[in-house]
Amino acid sequence: MNRILKNTFTVGGFTALSRVFGLVREMLQSRLIGAGVEQSAFALAFALPNMARKLFGEGALTAAFVPIFKGEVEKGNKEEALALARMVMTSILFLLGAVVALGVVSLSVYLETASSVSPRTSLTVSLVRILLPYMIFICAAAFGMGTLNSLGRFAEGAFMPAMLNIVWIAALAGLWFFPSFPVSMRIRAVCWAILAGGALQMLFLMRCMAKRGYAFRFRLPDFKNPSLRLVWKNTFLGAVGAGAVQINYMLDQVLGQCAAPWAAGVIGYAERLMDLPLGVVGVAFGTVLLPTFSGHFARGDEAGARKALKTSVIQMLVLMLPASIVTFFCAEWIVSIIYEGRAFDQMATLRVSRALAVYGLGLCFFSLHKCLVPYFQAQRDMKTPLKVTFATVVLNAVLNILSVCFLPKEWRHVGLAGSTVFCSMTGCLLFVLAFIRKIRYNTRQNFHS
Repeated sequence: MNRILKNTFTVGGFTALSRVFGLVREMLQSRLIGAGVEQSAFALAFALPNMARKLFGEGALTAAFVPIFKGEVEKGNKEEALALARMVMTSILFLLGAVVALGVVSLSVYLETASSVSPRTSLTVSLVRILLPYMIFICAAAFGMGTLNSLGRFAEGAFMPAMLNIVWIAALAGLWFFPSFPVSMRIRAVCWAILAGGALQMLFLMRCMAKRGYAFRFRLPDFKNPSLRLVWKNTFLGAVGAGAVQINYMLDQVLGQCAAPWAAGVIGYAERLMDLPLGVVGVAFGTVLLPTFSGHFARGDEAGARKALKTSVIQMLVLMLPASIVTFFCAEWIVSIIYEGRAFDQMATLRVSRALAVYGLGLCFFSLHKCLVPYFQAQRDMKTPLKVTFATVVLNAVLNILSVCFLPKEWRHVGLAGSTVFCSMTGCLLFVLAFIRKIRYNTRQNFHS
């Protein structure tokens, strides 16, 4: 158990470093870009590669791949594990490469041929076109991170996000010396910096994999391989759920645009502040627990997996409860110190702080969710997370639409944040009930056997 906490602190420490860089980045971006239309266009454009990352990088594919890969490693089958990793990575690169090529060409044609396109739409489409190739880089890097985590190497993957933030900060710092640049030009420069940072992340993780004896080589997938077929079967189930979440996220972005022109950008600023404690604690636990649980279940040690879950949840709550309280009561003070200045005025501070205070109430639920989901994924049970996901996605969509339709304009974005918190709480409750049912079922099976 000390090993789990040690690995969690390793991931949390590097994540904290990344989040500190992220705060510096946000401080610069809020002053150079503001919380207006340009930031909202960027938030929508950046959501697309993030959607791919959650589907094919650290999301459904990794959740399906890690338990099977870890099982091969636990059995001492390094060659089989290496072959599986190479086939999966090759599949990802070919699939995303085709999607990116088609997307870039289609968007270019649209910008050239479309008539009467609003400046806001034109900016959003152009930013999407720039950021699409980032999908390939970040998904390959995230998959490499999952592979290294399965081998017990957490530091390299945890450091990876900091690399992007360093490049991002460097670009913003350079823009600081060109105050005459229009905001639209500044946000385009930021997108190009993100693209360069993503390429750097991918090369770094590929090098780390090679040093651990798992160098990437192109290998055509053999779909007769039972392990590969199981990976893609579970990926499909996970992708359906993750896709529903991302569709819901995109719906949130659209509803944010409907709520107010500034709402999507404001919510984005609040989410990035929430990501600091959530990443240091919640994401760190989730990152460590998936390969940990997978190892227990690969050895047939279900009692050890339950003990690891119980201890991790207690440790997580001890760390997250104080963060939740501080975030709720000090939201406006936090936002004012980090963001306010130049293009980010007092009204923007008030709007972001309202959303941040609500998100603060959900920090424990967000973190608990990241501890519970890997427990089911490690058992190659993708159906339970899928069912919970659909239930919360539908609930979230309904609550968000009600918020936009019935709340006052200045409080609609707060309603969107509150919906996210309530749905996370509901999801945690459903996972706990599923956990109890699974224990009772296994107990009956053992009794009858």
